[in-house]
Amino acid sequence: MSKIDEKLEQYITASKELNLGLSADIITKVTQDLVPAIYQRDSEIVSCSDSSELDTVKKSFLQKKLGLTLDDAELDAAIKKVCEEMGSSNRNKYRALFYAMLAKECGREDFYA
Repeated sequence: MSKIDEKLEQYITASKELNLGLSADIITKVTQDLVPAIYQRDSEIVSCSDSSELDTVKKSFLQKKLGLTLDDAELDAAIKKVCEEMGSSNRNKYRALFYAMLAKECGREDFYA
């Protein structure tokens, strides 16, 4: 099994355990988009308690990558909702799942179609 296949299996299992309602297809596409970041522990996980990281998620992913033009308050609300959906006690908020959830929350799953 390749390294990416191992990560995909890990993320799909985590998504099911958390009842995130993500398809294996979107998890696969987001994961492939995040290589090589998923292979480094620090960049593989999103910390919802780190405001600078969440600001980077907003600017680099939501605004730049997905091209969202919503105001900051709406983007912050989407990020907060995903943090809550993934669970405050969940210390492994995998970036691939986090980004897939944000795309879903913001109605941009088509970006990964």
